[in-house]
Amino acid sequence: MRKSLNILLVEDDMIEIMKFNRTISKLECPHKIVEAKNGEEALDILYRKESLPDIILLDLNMPKINGLEFLRIIKKNSSLKYIPTVILTSSNNHKDVSDCHELGISGYLVKPLKFIDYSESIKRVLDYWCFNEFVEV
Repeated sequence: MRKSLNILLVEDDMIEIMKFNRTISKLECPHKIVEAKNGEEALDILYRKESLPDIILLDLNMPKINGLEFLRIIKKNSSLKYIPTVILTSSNNHKDVSDCHELGISGYLVKPLKFIDYSESIKRVLDYWCFNEFVEV
């Protein structure tokens, strides 16, 4: 059954945030987006535990706590480690991809340059997770 997702978008680039929100606004299924500008802000949101996200979309290159550091922290936390985390980054560096997979990510998406390609990629990722069952902790 298709469902609306609670998404935590961890991204420091305002243009990327606007691009993501523009893409989401055109989708049939309304998703709830919570934005964090870096890993530190995202951890604050997660530790409040008011409402854990169904999925985390995570940039790697951010100030304060970067994406890899953020992943290491949440994957050690019994309440957070099962949240599917998809990397959404401009880095196609093999070491980044490998490090992220070793930490247990659910996907790795290099941001396409063209908006139409970006929108289609985001739509596919979210469509996939709209039909998945999630671990309840």
